[in-house]
Amino acid sequence: MGGPRAVQAEIAALLERQPEEALARAEAVLKQPGPQPAVELLACQALRRLGRSKVALPRLAALARQHPQVPAVIWELAQAAGDAGEVRQAIAALEDLTRQQPMVAGGWFLLARHLRSEGRAQDAWRADLSGVHASSRDPDLLQAAVAMNEGRLDEAEAILAARLQRNAEDPPAIRLLGEIHWRRGDMTEAMERVERAVELAPGFDLARDFLIRLLIQTNRLPEALDHARTLSQSPIQSPGHDLITASVLVRLGQQEEAGEIYQRLLAAQPNQPQVWQNYGHVLKTLGRQAEAVDAYRQAVTRLPTMGEAWWSLANLKTVKLGAEDIAAMEAALTTLEPQAEQRQEDVFHLHFSLGKAYEDARDYAASFRHYEFGNRLRRTMVVHDPDAFAAEVAAAARTFSPAFISQVDEGGCPAPDPIFIVGLPRSGSTLVEQILASHSQVEGTMELAEMMMIAGRLQSRVDEGEFPDFAAMIASLTPAARTRLGEEYLERTRTHRQTDRPFFIDKMPNNWQHVGLIKLILPKARIVDARRHPLGCCFSGWKQHFARGQAFSYDLSDIGRYYRDYVAMMAAYDAAAPGAVHRVIYEKMVADTPGEVRRLLDHLGLAFEEGCLEFYNNDRAVRTASSEQVRKPIFTDAVDHWKNYEPWLGPLVAALGPVLDAYPEPPADWTAILA
Repeated sequence: MGGPRAVQAEIAALLERQPEEALARAEAVLKQPGPQPAVELLACQALRRLGRSKVALPRLAALARQHPQVPAVIWELAQAAGDAGEVRQAIAALEDLTRQQPMVAGGWFLLARHLRSEGRAQDAWRADLSGVHASSRDPDLLQAAVAMNEGRLDEAEAILAARLQRNAEDPPAIRLLGEIHWRRGDMTEAMERVERAVELAPGFDLARDFLIRLLIQTNRLPEALDHARTLSQSPIQSPGHDLITASVLVRLGQQEEAGEIYQRLLAAQPNQPQVWQNYGHVLKTLGRQAEAVDAYRQAVTRLPTMGEAWWSLANLKTVKLGAEDIAAMEAALTTLEPQAEQRQEDVFHLHFSLGKAYEDARDYAASFRHYEFGNRLRRTMVVHDPDAFAAEVAAAARTFSPAFISQVDEGGCPAPDPIFIVGLPRSGSTLVEQILASHSQVEGTMELAEMMMIAGRLQSRVDEGEFPDFAAMIASLTPAARTRLGEEYLERTRTHRQTDRPFFIDKMPNNWQHVGLIKLILPKARIVDARRHPLGCCFSGWKQHFARGQAFSYDLSDIGRYYRDYVAMMAAYDAAAPGAVHRVIYEKMVADTPGEVRRLLDHLGLAFEEGCLEFYNNDRAVRTASSEQVRKPIFTDAVDHWKNYEPWLGPLVAALGPVLDAYPEPPADWTAILA
């Protein structure tokens, strides 16, 4: 393409800020004799910047016919055609361009948008995927990704910011920027960026997958499911798409549909230990215990070092592992020794599993040894500061004092729907839930994270310096704000309700930390405190590996202090708001189930129903560690089980202090615990 380069450079420099002047200069040059294709392109570019794409379009079409191998001409033709509403002409140009330059991502993304506008969804999806593939070799994006993965987040962000200055609608750059914000812990910014990337390129599967994971993390499960169902329609079929859909379904309590997905995946490819394990989880939750056992055994047969699958099998409380299982797990630990550092998850799961196996064999010394090893390893992998936690509990207890509660004016959502069951894990809370969920007016859900998330968001306002302390933040909540928070809780938990029963259960045990907040934003909610003997409860929690959370449970001293803080907090709230919390003592429930059930129902204002005594016939899904036990009549075996391990429980006894001797009442000097 001819023409003096200096003149062309001058015209090009005028394009962005002075397109009229650029056009005039170009047209003047074009009046000179001889072909000037480069200047003709500049004139057309100026016309498009002036909003005169329809005028530029026939000139660009002619130029493209004369120079079909010049990508800049084809690109300008495509953009002008799109601006002029000539979508099919734009598509034809972009298809030509992407054949010539398949590694230029912008052409693919623009092609995808035009194809989508023409109703060619699958073709558009494939174009987006081609754009993503082209971006995978982009030097700027590679440099930013390396910096991010090496922890140089500011450097990575600067690279992307410069790139987005040049093109603000670059889906891979925007998605990568979202991941940088996520790594910084800024979930709001991360979500906005990743949502924008998916909006710009709906066929960007990796961005949508990341978005689903962000939505899961923020408990926006219905949205996560919508995106997962969309992802499953990708022209590039991947078992990962089905797996993430099943994961969301499980979290939403839609176990049957999740199970169908796992069945389909295993029918197509049986040699998938992880999928067998996931399928086992679903079967366990649905009460199909024999099938769950088979699924877990399928997993460990295919991958004997898969610690979590062994623990899933051991964690079926009604299943006993035998000598062959012990030998297989010991062999797995030997196999893992050279890579124990990299396979810590498998190692500690195997130790927990061996602890349970030796417990079943009544070799309590060996059992404790494995439980202790598993807990010690797991404790190094979680963050829990018992002193800081105790300070938070004391601050909450001081905040919700008798004086504060007596002067609280109207406010909070008046809905009576929620029944909160609080306490420690392994306290009998699942039993209480199953009893109540067997009532015709009460729906059982699961351990819901919504109240914890609301409380965490409020606490972050203190942590970020908006308020000097927790009490000031709580005092700042107006009646309208408290009402909004209560309504938010109900709205966010609605997705877990599958029936039209008027009441539902939130069985998140850790909500004992937030009883004051619960009554502040949901004044008509009911709270049930499920409590068990401190040695039985704490030891049972210590030998239980939890899938997530409960970081306090992996050290006997930590869990003893946690129980002590819990007792003191609940005693403080009992003193501040007498009768607001109903307490169910596990040992009393075991000894006199009919009487304790009637007391519980009376407190909740529910009529007695015989089904509450036959809770073990309720086939609802149960996701906690007690899922099999609550499908059988109450048994007394577990009440004093801790006594088999009494010689090794000294640290727990010391941490519990006066709480142990006073049980089931709080110690007389419970205020000293909060001092």
